[in-house]
Amino acid sequence: MSVFSDRYIKTFMAELQARNPGELEFHQAVNEVLTSVAPCLEAYPYLLDGKIMERMVEAERIIIFRVPWMDDSGAVHVNRGYRVQMNSAIGPYKGGIRFHSSVNLSIMKFLAFEQTFKNALTTLPMGGAKGGADFNPRGKSDAEVMRFCQSFMTELHRHIGQDTDVPAGDIGVGGREIGYLFGQYKRLRDEFSGTLTGKGFAWGGSSLRPEATGYGVCYFAQQMLASRGEGFEGKTVVISGSGNVAQYAARKSMQLGAKVVTLSDSDGYIYDPDGLDEEKFAYVQQLKNVARGRIKEYASKYPSASYYPGGAKPWGVKCDIALPCATQNELDGDSARTLVANGCICVSEGANMPSTPEAIAVFQQARLLYSPGKASNAGGVAVSGLEMSQNSMRQKWTPEEVDAQLHRIMSDIHDSCTKYGTEPDGYINYVKGANTAGFLKVAGAMMDQGLV
Repeated sequence: MSVFSDRYIKTFMAELQARNPGELEFHQAVNEVLTSVAPCLEAYPYLLDGKIMERMVEAERIIIFRVPWMDDSGAVHVNRGYRVQMNSAIGPYKGGIRFHSSVNLSIMKFLAFEQTFKNALTTLPMGGAKGGADFNPRGKSDAEVMRFCQSFMTELHRHIGQDTDVPAGDIGVGGREIGYLFGQYKRLRDEFSGTLTGKGFAWGGSSLRPEATGYGVCYFAQQMLASRGEGFEGKTVVISGSGNVAQYAARKSMQLGAKVVTLSDSDGYIYDPDGLDEEKFAYVQQLKNVARGRIKEYASKYPSASYYPGGAKPWGVKCDIALPCATQNELDGDSARTLVANGCICVSEGANMPSTPEAIAVFQQARLLYSPGKASNAGGVAVSGLEMSQNSMRQKWTPEEVDAQLHRIMSDIHDSCTKYGTEPDGYINYVKGANTAGFLKVAGAMMDQGLV
């Protein structure tokens, strides 16, 4: 890194931290992108003169609102809702809604910032946004979740629309929550439009939308492995999480010939040395999606599995491929060193920023195949974009048509990462490649549109 780039990054980050105190996740996300794109800013001084990074890190709009709701016993609760509309240079705002007790402004801003570059990488016309609330659906009845979603949408509906901002699901927001949110939006706006994605197939949803993020993680990993003459066949795969992304990453890994040996939730993880099969996968789906149970119940059902409680992570399990699909900063430097020591050759992120900066440095120093979430988990928002297109055209594409487009998009993202991330020794720095490709597309659009 040049003296100019090093000085620019330090100065920029000091000013960002002073302006946004305490927002650690947001600082981390910006620093990662800035480290990759500083050489571009040095090479193209007009981007510096146009204050392009200063504009990118400042959200176009942030909406914060109260969400009052009543539980089944008649008690009143108040949560805080957010929508961070970060950047609309290449299309309407697009990004998920997260319901989780950890939600705060820093996490919303980091996710919206990441989403901007992820959406740019898909080649589809979508800007970046994120939203959510510090509400945890865990343990709530369907009626309580419905009342919360209706209260949340009663405020949010003023700020979204199919040509303005198109939310989707995220942690804590699955098909049930999207249904309640869409129903309230339709009721308030008196319109049936493609304003939310992840809808039920019978009422505007796309084929493969539930599968898209998990499948895309594996399709991207396939491309990475192929660059070294490798594949999934015969490999052992360790996965964190047990929600939508983790489930379908597991299924696609199995379909590609790998053995999946772990899943997790916030309480701990299960290790099944025999690997998942179709029967076990169906049980996990029933457990997590219908019964809304905890992953430890898998070990009670299948004696071949062991359960590790206390919030333990699965990164000590020997594997060839690791797919972190749970949440941010779940994989630290020590875990990364353990994966390397145990012979892991590929890490493809299914969550948003699940690896800490120290972990990323360990992977890159070991010359592992490592991809950041903004590249490898872009399949979900890509198929959300395809759902928007189908809604606009009042059409339905077959699963085969959607899967072919998902394959193409993930391949195109890999090509972009290779173009901008290949280093002199041939190693592909996917972090640099993804950040640079996304940045140049968004920066170009912003400069074309003037000082707005």
